Amino acid sequence: MVGSMMILLVKVALLIVGFVVLIYGADFFVDGASKLAKRFNIPSFIIGLTICALGTSAPELAVSVTASISGANSLAIGNVLGSNFFNLMVVLGVCAVINPIPVTKNLLRRDYPVSVAAITLLSVFLMSDSDVSRVEAGILFCFLIGYIVWTIVDTKKHPETAEPEAEENEEFVPWKCALYIIGGCAAIVLGGDLVVESAKVLGGAMGMSEKLIGFTICAIGTSLPELVTSYTASKKNQNDMAMGNVIGSNIFNILCILGLSGLISPIAIGDANINATLIDCGINVGVCILAYIFCITGKRVDRWEGFVLIGIYLAYMAYNIVKDMF
Repeated sequence: MVGSMMILLVKVALLIVGFVVLIYGADFFVDGASKLAKRFNIPSFIIGLTICALGTSAPELAVSVTASISGANSLAIGNVLGSNFFNLMVVLGVCAVINPIPVTKNLLRRDYPVSVAAITLLSVFLMSDSDVSRVEAGILFCFLIGYIVWTIVDTKKHPETAEPEAEENEEFVPWKCALYIIGGCAAIVLGGDLVVESAKVLGGAMGMSEKLIGFTICAIGTSLPELVTSYTASKKNQNDMAMGNVIGSNIFNILCILGLSGLISPIAIGDANINATLIDCGINVGVCILAYIFCITGKRVDRWEGFVLIGIYLAYMAYNIVKDMF
């Protein structure tokens, strides 16, 4: 009894340490990414869609690839879908509540539709034969490469006028910028891992099923980097980076993580789980469309819309908990 209590106390301590490492890591990461964008005259939105999105998606990548190698296919897809729910409803919702987020034309006409197309394509693959084959995974990954190239080329052809920013007198130091980005990314991954591992033990001690722990604690834990990074960016008025990180992470989760995982090992969903997975995909598409409507009305996501997104997420999680326990 005493030994078990000590283990739980250690896990609680590691959970707190994980949050602290995440916060400071995200702060350094955003600073480094912002300086890099300004140094090379790259819009911060592009940095959010690429460097930030890939860096903050690292925990999902590690979990899903490991699950794919070990044959835990449902966990690989469940982690991605759960993370996308959290990103779109909680991360975007929290950032909007803190600071209403203006939406750029490029996001409305290019990036957001790509995120909807990605989850729709995944649904089609799953409906066709209840799995993501290596060929289908290769298609997802090729779409990712094409999307990144399209984004860079399109942004150069159609640059948008960015909001005026205060000039910084601080000199650009390459090694310091690299240290911020690499060190921040490493801290984000380490903090996310600490939180996930500790939360899994604590969740098991509370009697939560493995499925519920995976869909809630694992998905939330691996999405904490997106939450902290976008939250930090929003507080620094880096609204383009906050929005780009959310949409970019969702695109990377589908096209990159499932693409790589499926290339390593085809992702098959059992007959008992395919209907529930397709329902999750359908709800994900529906929420994407709802958030898109919020974006096109007023060209920004307002505070009340952020509260709506958070409320939907809480209701959805309550539904899953009730369904699991009863």
